Amino acid sequence: MFPHLRVASGYSFQYGASHPSALVAEAVAHGMDALAITDRGGLYGAVRFAKACLSAGIAPIVGVDLAVRPDGWLARRRPTAVRGGQLRDERLPRAVVLATSRSGWGTLCQLITAAQQAGERADPVVTREIIAQHCAGHDVVVLLGADSQPGELLVAGRPADAADEVRKWRTELGDGLFLAATNHQTGGRGVASAHQAAGLIRLGDGLGVPVVLTNMVRMARREQAATVDVLDAARRLVPLDVRNIDRRNAEGHLKGTDAMTLAAGEAALLAGRPDASALLAATRGLAERCMLDPIGDIGLGEIRLPEFETLGTTAEEAAGVLRARCQAGLTERYGTLDRQALERLDDELTVIGKLGFESYFLTVADVVGLIRDLGIRCAARGSGAGSLVNYALGVSGVDPIKYGLIMERFLSPLRVALPDIDLDVESARRTEVYDKILATFGEQRVACVAMIETYRVRHAVRDVGAALSLPPVEIDAMAKAFPHIRARDARAALRDLPELRAAGLGEERLDMLFSLVESLDGLPRHIALHPCGVILSDSSLGQRTPLERSFGGYPMSQFDKDDVEDLGLLKLDVLGIRMQSAMAHALTEISRTAGPAPDIDALAPFDDGEVYDMIAHRATLGCFQIESPGQRELVGKFGPETFHDIIVDISLFRPGPVKSDMVTPFLEARQGWTEPEYLHPSLVPALEQTFGVVVFHEQIIQIISIVTGCSLAQGDEVRRALGDREGQVKVKKWFVPKALANGYPEPMCEEIWAILEAFASFGFCKAHAAAFALPTYQSAWLKRHYPAHFLAGILTHDPGMYPKRLLLEEARRMNIAVLGLDVNRSVQDYRAEPLDDVAGTDETVRLPENLAMEHPSAQPLSAHEHPGPDGDGLPLVEGWGIRLSLSDVKGISEEEMRQIVAARPYTSLTDFWSRANVSEPVVERLILAGAFDRLYGIGRRAPVQRRTQVTRRDLLLALADLHRERRADSRVGALQGAFSFGDEEAEPTTDVVPTGLAEMDDEQRLKAELEILGLDASHHIMERYLPLLRAIGAASSRTLLQRRNRAEVLVAGVKVATQTPPVRSGRRVIFLTLDDSTGPVDTTFFEDVQGPYAATVFASWILLVRGLIRRTGTRGLSIRATGAWDLGTLDAAWRAALDQGATEAEAVAAVTAILDEVPEGYSLVGEWKPAEKPQAAPEPPLPADGEEPPPDPQNHTRAGGMGRRRVLVHASGFKQSPYSDIKPAGTGAADAPRKLWHSSPGSSGR
Repeated sequence: MFPHLRVASGYSFQYGASHPSALVAEAVAHGMDALAITDRGGLYGAVRFAKACLSAGIAPIVGVDLAVRPDGWLARRRPTAVRGGQLRDERLPRAVVLATSRSGWGTLCQLITAAQQAGERADPVVTREIIAQHCAGHDVVVLLGADSQPGELLVAGRPADAADEVRKWRTELGDGLFLAATNHQTGGRGVASAHQAAGLIRLGDGLGVPVVLTNMVRMARREQAATVDVLDAARRLVPLDVRNIDRRNAEGHLKGTDAMTLAAGEAALLAGRPDASALLAATRGLAERCMLDPIGDIGLGEIRLPEFETLGTTAEEAAGVLRARCQAGLTERYGTLDRQALERLDDELTVIGKLGFESYFLTVADVVGLIRDLGIRCAARGSGAGSLVNYALGVSGVDPIKYGLIMERFLSPLRVALPDIDLDVESARRTEVYDKILATFGEQRVACVAMIETYRVRHAVRDVGAALSLPPVEIDAMAKAFPHIRARDARAALRDLPELRAAGLGEERLDMLFSLVESLDGLPRHIALHPCGVILSDSSLGQRTPLERSFGGYPMSQFDKDDVEDLGLLKLDVLGIRMQSAMAHALTEISRTAGPAPDIDALAPFDDGEVYDMIAHRATLGCFQIESPGQRELVGKFGPETFHDIIVDISLFRPGPVKSDMVTPFLEARQGWTEPEYLHPSLVPALEQTFGVVVFHEQIIQIISIVTGCSLAQGDEVRRALGDREGQVKVKKWFVPKALANGYPEPMCEEIWAILEAFASFGFCKAHAAAFALPTYQSAWLKRHYPAHFLAGILTHDPGMYPKRLLLEEARRMNIAVLGLDVNRSVQDYRAEPLDDVAGTDETVRLPENLAMEHPSAQPLSAHEHPGPDGDGLPLVEGWGIRLSLSDVKGISEEEMRQIVAARPYTSLTDFWSRANVSEPVVERLILAGAFDRLYGIGRRAPVQRRTQVTRRDLLLALADLHRERRADSRVGALQGAFSFGDEEAEPTTDVVPTGLAEMDDEQRLKAELEILGLDASHHIMERYLPLLRAIGAASSRTLLQRRNRAEVLVAGVKVATQTPPVRSGRRVIFLTLDDSTGPVDTTFFEDVQGPYAATVFASWILLVRGLIRRTGTRGLSIRATGAWDLGTLDAAWRAALDQGATEAEAVAAVTAILDEVPEGYSLVGEWKPAEKPQAAPEPPLPADGEEPPPDPQNHTRAGGMGRRRVLVHASGFKQSPYSDIKPAGTGAADAPRKLWHSSPGSSGR
């Protein structure tokens, strides 16, 4: 059987078209016992390839395909015709290096690292000397193939030069050199032709260099040739053209033995050999020499930790050092050590010692110490919070004994694998942590983890569209129309999603495009720095993983987080958490303005009633983990009263409890509406705190242990086995007999098993929830007691799912003034300011009641009348404001912000212009955004404009004059302005001459703020629409609680967030949050109404929604939507009717007529009616593994226009729409006009 020695997978980045697993499967189908992977520039896919080979029972051969710079090569760079004339290199000759042993794997790693250093980033290059320096031994071999320099010289008709080149290589490498012939049957005498292959054979025979046969594989199957062409075009940034692609036919696929024997025979005959037997035998011999053991040679399953010496101890002393540090830490935590704590500590240290993980825990503790020594906030997350050792070492801040956390979920003597401890640090200072770890442990032991970015639908559409030479505007519109889904689902989404059908993307002319898009699904696109993973190893790290430089200059492994774990390298996740930065900023602001900052890490026992009252009132915008619409609904029903309640709340809001229908029984028992039910008295200890309802992974472990009599460690192993269907079958065969033997009746065994089966895969770790609960409580505590400072931190670091403008509205509801941009007061960050500091200015509080829709004549409430804790749960604030930041100004640079702050105070525009050194466009934006208003006494537009009053338009004219003068004479700016650097602000000078120009009106100011700052600071966007909304009787968020359940209402507001989270039914549900100035309004669009309205929900940024009120408790409600319209369109119709002389009633009737219209293509609201001649739509793909087929294959659409619905079915039975979110909302912001709302990955549009 033929062994392929040169195979490029998708991990060659836009070169190979197949995943390693697909290549292995194809090799197995051909009956092969070995297969190579030789990706370009690295070992990016080698670990998962080795695992696939191990599972398939074939031997892996691992190598690398490197670009080689020939002697005397002068790089000639030429620009491409696209993407700004980006430069690209000429194609360099290549060489393939294969490892033959464990040391050869290390040599490959070091060679690739050297190649990355010798070339440019993402373009590694070696020379013959570099290869010889690393490979002049017997642990690797080098192949010079069809695209090597000797191969190219043969194609150029220079066999003598080719022979000279081979001699040079042989001098350096000796018997480690092979020539590799490739016959793609291209005809002629070009690269990979039979004639070139024969030439390489003759060259090897003449020089005594062995020759092998390769096929230069780029794809598993011949049918992927078009995908290869697209990858070539995308890699080279050129359109598809025969001049721009590498292949001349489709022969570069993983051929079987018979096909390769034919290719070998043709080349051998042309070379003068009697047959191909010698060529095939040499290929087989080299393959056997290069076969690696995934465990013994590559190192799968090994564990490598930093040397004890780097931790200031020795192997013999490490256990004692760890115990002493733990005992000291517990004494500090508890004061005196009771028997329970000592026994648990002994148990955990025994397990740690048995596994040999003392170095791991000491390393993590040292890293935490380094972080805190820098003054950076740090908190543990994950199952590690269940370890008393971590609590004692100061790694975790949650007492595992008090809150019933168990270690076995984190660390088990039955699982010889490194545990996982994640550290949350301030996102704004994460790179400082990296720098400190590198400086402490050294680059020979530290590297960052890589992250492989793969093709999803939007990137695929962009690359395929560019390859097909579609107009850039059309490509951009198509890409943005899709939600962030897998590329393979592109055509299914066109069929299923009404918003895509409305965009007209189902045209037949685009069918080829979307076919190519789907072929790119999941292929690696490029490598990036993982956002948190850091490897800590011994000094042999460079022999275990190739290293390259990240974009930021950090040493980075070529392996992702899964590969690193498979290789047994210590991976510490140092996550940059914006909430930690927000809280740190709040504490800094407190100490700057209000005295010593509180120690929020010493809030235990977490029993502040005011905090829990605020949470129970759903006033949790900005609070960690509990601010989403679903969480606000849940806390309103739940009413948390203790820290443990927060732990439970965080765990309930997960797919497992939802799928198991555990939320409702828990709430009913919690509120006393029903009695807790326990399947058996023996389970009461495990389930008592959650009223008989299974919420945590730890409870699953305890149930398994109680019912079967096994240890907790074994119980966790069983729980892990429940993660797939095959494992569930095996576990049930083990579980039921054990339970029966322990006296549990068979019906009860089946009931208990049903809970385990449904919950185990999708539950939540209690220790993880407890770790999350700590910053949740801390953030809520800061919001309750220091709201202005807390919101300043939230606005600066933007950690949540809501845009800044909604948080500013939240500030106003707490009576916190929003202070405008000011060149003399604003800095890079949002700041809390005492209002005493701005006394005498026109900066005032705008309360939301000014915009109440139902009360046209309502007056602003005074401060003491403003709803407080007894109303909406929000604290009232007296005497504080939040100053807008310079960083929100569009186009301003970090350097410009530093210069503005450094040169303050300013006395005039001229002074600012001459000393701040800010570009003219930025100064213009500062003027339009009101940054000079306070300096010139410009307030809200007065009813009567006085000619002696300076306006923003006057400032713009003055700026134009200053700009002209600077251009005419660069010395003018240096001669103007007062150079005062005193502490007191000087009196403003009237360098700007009033012209009598009218001041910008409120609507113009608002438009400028939205465009420049991305928020409405002086006026709420909804002010413009209040006349229409009052006329049609729209309800406000503030008054919805006064409406009865199931009442039909109209609500309107600015879009704040869209989400499509997974739900139990497996259907797509759109959650839309609006802001109407009096509070957020949560609306829900089920599938039955998405057809006519999904496009409006995703495409519009200010909406009117009709729906039914759904009460979710005494304090909560949401709107079940039945329709949605663009409010701007309705307002235009309203104003047009009034302008034409209609009465208000007639104008309302015109708007009502629009609301009553049946959307085009729908016979009734929510029911899609296909057109007479529907656009061509491709047949849906067959359901993939884990997908539920549609119930009616002929029914292409469903009620609501959602098309044929596919459902992903997980191992536990949990159903999920393929268009639901796969990560939290808030990762991307829309851009209309700027950052006005957050959209989750499942949302279509921008």
